[in-house]
Parts: sequence; structure tokens; C-alpha cells
Amino acid sequence: MNTLFKAIFVGLLLLLTASNANSSNPDMLLIEERIINGILKSGSNDNQISELMNTINNEGFWPEINYTDLSRTAFENSKHTSRLVAMSKAWRNPNSSFHENSELLKKIATALTFWVKNDFICENWWNNEIGTPSDLAFVLLLVGDALPKELTQQTQPIVGRAHLNASGARPSGDRIKIAEILARNLLFLEDEKQFGEVVKVIEGEIKFETGRGMQYDYSFHHREDWVNNTLSYGLQFADVFAVWGDYVANTRYSFSQEKIKILVDYYLDGICKMMAFGKYPDLGAKNREISRAGALSTMGTNTPEKLLNVTDYRKKEIEEIIASRNDNVKPKRSHSKFFWHSEYFSYQRSNYFTSVRMFSKRNANMEEPYNGEGLLNHHLGDGANYVYTEGNEYYNIFPVFDWQKIPGTTVLQKPEMIPEKNIQKWGSITFVGGVTDGKYGAVANDFVSPHDGTKARKSWFFFDEEYVCLGSGISSEKNYPVVTTLNQCHLNEDVIVNVNGKNSILEGGVRELNSVKWVYHNGIAYIFPQSTRINLLNQAQTGSWTRINRQTSVSKREISMDIFKLWIDHGANPISEKYEYVVKPGITKKSLNKKLNRINVETLINSNEIQAVRHKKLNIVQAIFYKPGTLTISDEVSLTVENPCIVMIEFNKNKLAKITVSDPNRALESVSLSVTAKVQSKPDMSSVWDEVQKISRLSINLPKGVYAGQSKNINL
Repeated sequence: MNTLFKAIFVGLLLLLTASNANSSNPDMLLIEERIINGILKSGSNDNQISELMNTINNEGFWPEINYTDLSRTAFENSKHTSRLVAMSKAWRNPNSSFHENSELLKKIATALTFWVKNDFICENWWNNEIGTPSDLAFVLLLVGDALPKELTQQTQPIVGRAHLNASGARPSGDRIKIAEILARNLLFLEDEKQFGEVVKVIEGEIKFETGRGMQYDYSFHHREDWVNNTLSYGLQFADVFAVWGDYVANTRYSFSQEKIKILVDYYLDGICKMMAFGKYPDLGAKNREISRAGALSTMGTNTPEKLLNVTDYRKKEIEEIIASRNDNVKPKRSHSKFFWHSEYFSYQRSNYFTSVRMFSKRNANMEEPYNGEGLLNHHLGDGANYVYTEGNEYYNIFPVFDWQKIPGTTVLQKPEMIPEKNIQKWGSITFVGGVTDGKYGAVANDFVSPHDGTKARKSWFFFDEEYVCLGSGISSEKNYPVVTTLNQCHLNEDVIVNVNGKNSILEGGVRELNSVKWVYHNGIAYIFPQSTRINLLNQAQTGSWTRINRQTSVSKREISMDIFKLWIDHGANPISEKYEYVVKPGITKKSLNKKLNRINVETLINSNEIQAVRHKKLNIVQAIFYKPGTLTISDEVSLTVENPCIVMIEFNKNKLAKITVSDPNRALESVSLSVTAKVQSKPDMSSVWDEVQKISRLSINLPKGVYAGQSKNINL
């Protein structure tokens, strides 16, 4: 920004401030006080402040910071503004030994002057419109009134880049973040009129969208690639709204209860259902941020606590989330949820959490490797299936990760990964989806790799104590092995295998084993109904963060971790290969033989046309129909469908009790099927009894529009 423009900006700012200032507005004063108290709540590190004061030079910068590299993979300049915030907090904090310290204030003024004079612009717009303005807006709120007026006015053009017409202020997580930076700055400027308008913008962002933003299934899309961003931009979206809902509570700016309820639903039914035990972010809902250390850190309680401050709506559920995070109390509530706008499924039981991530013709497979992050994320959307009994199974594993053996996926083992510029690809298949009644569910992925053409029809069937994984039609024209990975996680305690009926504890190493009935590791059993040849690794792996992240701040140090990795090798050029295994989490070594000799699930069929599983104890059948066909459930019961679909049937003794259906293709208005049982018509379902063939011909209406892909549940 040139000198003339800055002068004009400051002049206009003086006029604006003079005409709009209203320091007597008690609500604005209260909101400002709440914000400052929130900033100071985390305390100050006086040793750090002393070090910063000793190392800053007379010109106002720290010599160890590289101020010249303004690229999107570097910009160490952001350390300068974050240090300014830390110093300002200490100056304002009554509990700091630097509270209102005149020498510290001089250092702050000198450091801020240095920044204003240089006005560093990063190649990445985010730093210019969000990162830097956010830090400097905090500085002004904390110490602005004690700084020279001319300096705070010169700071305004930089803070002012966070405005509602900025290029980054798109209807998404970035718009609400930019709005909240602007609102903080308007508090400092005491601009009552504009402050009220911006608060309304923040409140208004909480709404369902068909484009960027919060989706009707409570997932979140930041870009028009429709990649699931719920635990990144969508998390920021909720955090900002909750914090500002608390800031403005019981003032003239209070948010409506209607908006707050929408946010609570989004937080509980979207964000928290993409976390193991409502506490640990699921790797399956993450993107390029996993290439940063700590990306899967335990979630805090600030946002749910803010929600409790402003509403009693779903209070007990919010309190359970807080207890899970504070007291390590595993939530009692179970769920089965398919996010049809994001092709993501999550499943929670008291002793385990699992998920499936997919993509289709409706969305891209993965976020692009923006800013040099997530350089090996090619296969994270290829039917990834993660399972947790503790929550830290994959924490910071990524420097040593085998990126062609993502848990749950069926992947061609190429000599090297294709260039990072080709990571993001759109799917070519529409048959991707799930069926769920909220308690149980099944997921289907008619997978075709956009990278190399590998094909597989993959499905998962979820029950209380176990889930079943089936694969069929596994084919590739490439002369490299294709493998299905059951898991790859941190090695924790012994690995026990059952080969030909004999249990043994494996020493560390890499091996291929034949005639395997089950493998046990870290409270999870992987069971093979048909004895299977498997490959297993349980030893140290080495790597570094620089493999997956080109940011200059990333550690180049080589890291070693003990890893457990289990996979099935289908060989090179496979043609219509299959797999079948059952995952049984939450069992102990002592109960191994007892638990594994009593499996309640059976595979009815695993073909290229139908994949189906029955749970004998729950009396539930789940079936994937890739094309119209007939499934024989028992000698007395068969099910015929006239459309590709997913069906879940629950029996009460020998009577049909519930039918749940969905259309993965999102093309049907209704599903037509017939069953060898007498069924009465219900709302959204017509039934015609065929006396000759002894079948009921059913037509079930499906959700439409923004709800296409959602399940339809009919209680009989």
C-alpha cells in the first residue's frame, strides 16, 4: 500500500471515528470486556516475554526471523505478529509481572511500528486478510489506547484488509472469521453502527447452504470441490459463532435462539459425530492439515462451554461432550450417521468408533495440497476405514505412514506416487452411499481409482460388537500388486495371530502368513471367516514431516515409530478378486478365544452384483444391490429389488419389523422391491399383495432435493 493511499485511508478513518464513536454504549463496553477477559484467560508466560524483550533489536524486529521470504510455504513474519499479541497480553494481564510495564509498552510500539513501516504481504491471501489483521486487532484491543494515536491509525489500513468485500470473505468459514476480526476492530474504533451490522452478518452466516458452507446433512464444504471440510473450516465456523454468541449474550446484539439451535445441531450432529468418542478428530474427516504435527490432538471444551452459556437446548448432550474431553468419560450415546453430501459415514459405540470416507461423481476425492501441505494424500478418500478404541491410534503417525496402504482402501502399489498436482480428482461413479436407521448401517463404494483405474466393489456392514468388510470385483490392468489394507496404526503391545487353529505371539518384523483365522492387536480382532493369506508388519518405520509438508517451519528431523500394518495382497493384474473380514473392537487378550469362537455375523453373498450380511443375534439383514436382483435370506424369505439400492431389513422373530432403504445413485424418486412376507401399506410406502406368488410388492418413496441420498426408514 503506497504512502498516499495510507494517508487518505487514515484521513477517512478519522472522519469515520469522529462521526460514529460512541464510547458510552454499555453493551459494546461489556462485549469488549468479555473479549479481553477471554484473551487473558490463557495467562502469560513471563519468561517468554522477558526473552522477547531481550532479543528484539532497536529497529523493532527479531533477527532470527526471516522477514524476506514472503512465499506461501514460509512467511515466518507471522511469528512477529503472534509475538506482538503475547507481549500485549502480558502488558494487559494484572497477574503478569509485566502488567502495564512501560518498557514492555515501548517494545510493543517499536515492534508494531516496524511492521507498519514494512507492511509485509504474503503470497498466501489468508495471512493478509485473516492472519495478520487478526493478530493486530487483538493488539489494538489490548494496548491500543496506551499506544500513540498516530501509530494505531497507521495500523488501521492493515487491520482493515479484513472486511466483508475482501476476496477471502466468501460464504464459508472464512467469511465468518473475517467478520469477527472486523467486529473486534470496530469495538476498538467504537463504531456502534457498523459494529451492529457486522454482528448481524456473523449471526446470518449460520444457515444451510447448497453451495459453500453448512450442508443439510450437517457436514461442511469450504470449496466447490465439495470435499468434507467439517473438521477444518467447518470447525472454525462453529467456534467463531459460539464465541460471539457468548460475547453478545444478554445485550442488544444477542443472537436469536433459532440460530443458536441450528449451531448446536450442527455441532452435535456434524462436528462431534466426526470425532471418536466426541473427543478425538477422525482422520477420515481430515485433509491436508494432517501434514501438521498435532492435527489429531484432543479437542478442547471452549466451544461446548460457550454453547452452554447461551442455551439449554440439548444441554445434556453438550455436557456429555465436555465430560468426555475433561474427564475422559466415554459417551454412552451410540450413533450411525451417513453424511450424504460428503460421502462420509461415522459409527460410534461405547467401546469403539469407526468411519468410512469415500468420493463419487458428485465430489472430489481430496483437498488439493495447498501451500505445500498434504503432499501424499492421494488415496485418503478411496474407502478409508479407521477404527478407534482409545482415540490416539493414528496420532502424528504421518511422517512414517505408508501412503499406499491407507486403512480400508484397495490400492495399486505403484513404485512411486504420482505428482502432487494430480492428487485431487473427481470420481466417475455415482453408486456411492449408505443406509442407516440411526442405530445400525451399511455403506457401499463402487470404487474406480481416478489415478490408475483400479476397480473394487467395497462394502461395510455395522453392528454393535463388530462390523463386516466385503470386497469383490477387484481388478487392475497394471502390472503391480493391488492390496487391501485392514489397518495401519501405532504398534501397541503384542500382535497375536491364529494360524491353522493355533495362537502365537509374533516377534517384530515383516511377514506373509497363510491359513490365518484371525489377527489381534491393541484390543481389536481382525477375523477371516475363510482362512486367508495375509501380510503383516510390526516394527519400527522411519520418515520425516518434510515428506508430506514443504512449509519451511516443518522439522526436517528423521522420526522413528513402531507401526502395526495388516494387509491382503491380491497380486498383480488381479481379475475379480475378493476379500472378506470382520473387525471386532474392544476385546481383551483373555477373552480372545471365547469371543472369537462366537461370531454372530454371516456373509450371505459377496458377488459383483450383491453384497449382503446377516446378523443372527440382532436378526438384521443388510444388502448392497449394485443392480436389480434377488437375495435369498432364508428358506422362507427372499428379497427382490428392481433398482440399484441399499436395503436394511430388521426382523422381530420371523416377522418383518422394519425396512430402511437408500439410493446411492441419487436418481430415484422411489425404490421398488418385493419380499416374501405380507406387508401392510404405510405412509411413504405402498404395498400390494400378490396372492399367486405370495409376495408383497413394495414402493418406498425416497427423500428428494437436498435430502437425496438420505435413508428412508419404514417401521412395520
